[in-house]
Amino acid sequence: MKKKITCIVGTRPEVIKMAPVIQVLRADTGLEVEVLGSGQHRDLLTPLLAWFDLGIDQDLRVMSDNQSLGELTARLMQSFEQYFAAAKPDLVLAQGDTTTVMCAALSCFYRQIPFAHVEAGLRTFDIRNPFPEEFNRVAVTRLADLHFCPTEKARANVVAEHAVPARAHLTGNTVIDALHFTTAKLKRQPARRFDHDILLTAHRRENFGPPLADICTAVLDLCKAFPQLRLLYPVHPNPNVRATVHKLLGGNPQVTLSEPLVYPELVAAMQQARLILTDSGGIQEEAPALAKPVLVLREVTERPEAVELGVAKVVGTSRETIVGEVTRLLRDDAAYARMARGGSPYGDGRAAARIHDIARSFLDGGA
Repeated sequence: MKKKITCIVGTRPEVIKMAPVIQVLRADTGLEVEVLGSGQHRDLLTPLLAWFDLGIDQDLRVMSDNQSLGELTARLMQSFEQYFAAAKPDLVLAQGDTTTVMCAALSCFYRQIPFAHVEAGLRTFDIRNPFPEEFNRVAVTRLADLHFCPTEKARANVVAEHAVPARAHLTGNTVIDALHFTTAKLKRQPARRFDHDILLTAHRRENFGPPLADICTAVLDLCKAFPQLRLLYPVHPNPNVRATVHKLLGGNPQVTLSEPLVYPELVAAMQQARLILTDSGGIQEEAPALAKPVLVLREVTERPEAVELGVAKVVGTSRETIVGEVTRLLRDDAAYARMARGGSPYGDGRAAARIHDIARSFLDGGA
């Protein structure tokens, strides 16, 4: 009898990072694989699913307008309870640190279903930064049965929090698998070109309000200082982001505000950029692999490996700091070259295959 694995996706980053895992698991004829969508980013998922040739078997449709985290958590818990009671999977896999993942892990714990955490062990050690993600990933580590860690540092964090060492596995990050898949496919199916020097993405909850306004004001300062500079900003649909960004940057001829880019277009935009400003976790991992300097618009990062390698730098949201750091990279060729040398501390593109082998061994009664 085939073992049943449920793979859960809720947000756009989760689809990107789970796609390589789902592809490998579905290629195993000895497994029954079901993909469950929570619906947390439903409108952004359709192009991704087509790009990776995936489908969602069930959609929980938990989102409603302007719901609080408490309301989202309650809807997710009720939906997962109903799904797991009917589906009875032998193993559940989910990636990252969203409310979808935390609720899935807790629901599995309540029903005594083994839960495997992809991208386990990332930490800032500040429970409110990023919010609520840091709490979510700490909670998931306590609940998970298998931990698939992207780096040695992440694995050490999991073990330090009393996970069984034999259940904490160094796999690399599946985002590098997805990036390799995408860059190879882009050679056959090129994406549209963009006219920009800097790619900016900023959407995290902790940057809502004054921090995002400071980021936008820094962009205006840079445009004045560099009249030939061109900046591309794919704006997240969250109204807390769109209102601020369009108010401050809308109409500036040096800034292109676009709708969110589908993943292959985002990768192409990263390839075409000279440097990247972001508060995204995934881009912190992807940009170094593409040899693009990345300035992190956050006060702390749970991805210190790229910073230690010298290809990323945490600059926060201070207007003066952002302007100073971008100016340095635009004017100092040596400083730029040091950050643009490339190199990925996050994996070799074979993380999904390792996760498959470990999960299969677990289901077959192995360690």
